[in-house]
Amino acid sequence: MAIKVDELEVRQGFTYQVEDGVAVITYDLPDSPVNTLSPETGEVFSRLMTRAEQQADVKAVVFISGKKDNFVAGAKIDFLQTIKTAEEATAISRNGQEGFDRLDAFPKPVVAAIHGSCLGGGLEWALACDYRIATDSPKTSLGLPEVQLGLIPGAGGTQRLPALIGVQAALDLILTGKSLKPAKAKKLGVVDEVVPVPLLRKLAIQRAKELAEGTLKVERTRGQGLKSVVEGGKKKGLAGFFQGLANKELWAEVALEDNPLGRKLVFDEARKQLLKKTRGRYPAPERALQVVRVGLESGHKAGQEAEARAFGELVVSDVSKRLVEMFFATTALKKENGTSNPSVKPRDVKKVAVLGGGLMGGGIAYVASVLQGVPVRVKDKDDDGVRRALKQVQSILDERTKKRSLTPREAAAKMALVTAGTDYSGFKSADLVIEAVFEDLKLKHRIIAEVEAVTGEHCIFASNTSSIPITELAKGSRRPSQVIGMHYFSPVNKMPLLEIITHPGTAEWVTATCVEVGRKQGKTVIVVNDGPGFYTSRILAPYMNEAAYLLAEGADIAELDKALVDFGFPVGPITLLDEVGIDVAQKVGPIMEAAFGKRMAAPKALEGVVTDGRLGRKTQKGFYLYENGKKKEVDPTVYNFLPHGKDRKSFDRQEMAERLVLQMVNEAVRCMGEGILRSPRDGDVGAIFGLGFPPFLGGPFRYVDSRGPADVLRKLEHYHDKLGERFTPAPHLVEMVKAGKTFYPR
Repeated sequence: MAIKVDELEVRQGFTYQVEDGVAVITYDLPDSPVNTLSPETGEVFSRLMTRAEQQADVKAVVFISGKKDNFVAGAKIDFLQTIKTAEEATAISRNGQEGFDRLDAFPKPVVAAIHGSCLGGGLEWALACDYRIATDSPKTSLGLPEVQLGLIPGAGGTQRLPALIGVQAALDLILTGKSLKPAKAKKLGVVDEVVPVPLLRKLAIQRAKELAEGTLKVERTRGQGLKSVVEGGKKKGLAGFFQGLANKELWAEVALEDNPLGRKLVFDEARKQLLKKTRGRYPAPERALQVVRVGLESGHKAGQEAEARAFGELVVSDVSKRLVEMFFATTALKKENGTSNPSVKPRDVKKVAVLGGGLMGGGIAYVASVLQGVPVRVKDKDDDGVRRALKQVQSILDERTKKRSLTPREAAAKMALVTAGTDYSGFKSADLVIEAVFEDLKLKHRIIAEVEAVTGEHCIFASNTSSIPITELAKGSRRPSQVIGMHYFSPVNKMPLLEIITHPGTAEWVTATCVEVGRKQGKTVIVVNDGPGFYTSRILAPYMNEAAYLLAEGADIAELDKALVDFGFPVGPITLLDEVGIDVAQKVGPIMEAAFGKRMAAPKALEGVVTDGRLGRKTQKGFYLYENGKKKEVDPTVYNFLPHGKDRKSFDRQEMAERLVLQMVNEAVRCMGEGILRSPRDGDVGAIFGLGFPPFLGGPFRYVDSRGPADVLRKLEHYHDKLGERFTPAPHLVEMVKAGKTFYPR
């Protein structure tokens, strides 16, 4: 039975009203915190636009959101998951293109009034309008983030954005998926006007009327190349023509984009830079580059057809499936409190104290003060440590000020939240104390006792330890239920993961509170059960050990690193070792071996490197050379301290990568079997966001499922026979293969 238009409108959240000759179409999708796009949305909007076209008293249209802080967040991702074939996805893309083409050609002016996130299909929608007006709110952002899901814009975005702002600026947005703040969007020409939030609706209606009356003429120079110089001359005479000639950015655009040779230079350089980052593992940015080029060289229609075909193929690709699965995994985590009881509520944390003023302590102080937005007190053993902590926070704020994501006044206000000293003054009112001191159990027990003597009964004690079991730490506490692990990753202000570790006696409210704190600090949070190394450090240990074994066998440092980068890791294992600190890895090794036996024993190959004082980047002396803090080539003298010296052997890169990856994956499966992890989902999120496991593979557990548990088991048995017991397959994997199971439902 056909549904009436008005019922469809209500169901899709649209309202239509005419104000002073302007049709205001408001979109407020019911039962959803954000507006998203679906075929039904497009159908209703199209009908409303037809109504506006047919009404003689309607001279213009304003499209606005009814949500508090959201314009349109893009397509419904779960809808994309239902698509089975490339042809089906291509047809959906074509439908979206046709809808926005009709909007683009609408005979009456259309104004997009943007407040909040305007992303993906939401921005494509706005780009098809005649005029875009955005609020100056920090919650307003505009972008085409599709590549982050392994896709490209599929409703004309790859064609309209370059035409509007120029190819180079458009590629920067489309290929990275990054978002723009209102001021930057205005500077680039993505929006025409930026206004205060309370004035958005009123000014949007006013601009719509002015466009209809012809009193507002929109002049755009970016993205128009030589045409805009000529048009400037037509409209403003010689003054306008010479003004165009004087525009350096415009002439760079003309030189590079308005002739075949220039275009070739732009696209060749873009592809070169792209492959440096993706290593050919992520097809979406490359396809986006091709599609933009087709449109530029063969016209809008050809570009849109190329866009639709590419979109269709990417929707059903394995890479996009893995990235979309990860999107849903992190979305689900945001809704959980970290316990098995969803009714447990977090308590307010109004002040945080941090113990330890090193890079880690300073980083924690930054995310607590600047992102969480609470006062922070830092304690270190001496004045130098105090200065380091404050300098760490200030340097990050200075960087943000330089990039204009904060004003100097805002940065000063944030910095004022952080104080530091060498005693426990200021700790009394802390709701949460985070310890980031040296990895020594006796030292940590002493600190727990000192903290509990000066804090209130409600105070939570969290340790940033990366290896010592939280159960052991809690033995030194008179409030063991309030002891928990909060394992941050360095650099804290950039690394997205927070691994929270609970011991059997941790109170549920403590867990829920720390999960909420982590979220407010901008982290993706996983909760794992206690054990030596927890999850991330535990699965990293055998991976790094295997790298050391390969060095001991004579592998070349640069070749080994390249093998893992080619596999999809952001950096190689030896570069990572230099970053973390060779001495730190050496101290964690015995803890892991004591807990798990010989299979976790690290080779002695690196002892000579440490003895030589090579600790990595922090001492500017490690496996690599450093110049002004920047990593250069491998230090050839380091081979003097490794087995085989400078006589390095040639290893197959694929085999080197497989040995390291299987060690990490096998240990992840052990963690699952032993109950360290609550779910494969948490294990995949932790490995990707904490250790850089390749996102396009979906994490260790998705990797096992896609490769096939039986095949992974066979490979482990092969290396076990060849290299020894460190490749002993996880019992849980053996059981799964026998039962014919996978980690995720098929």
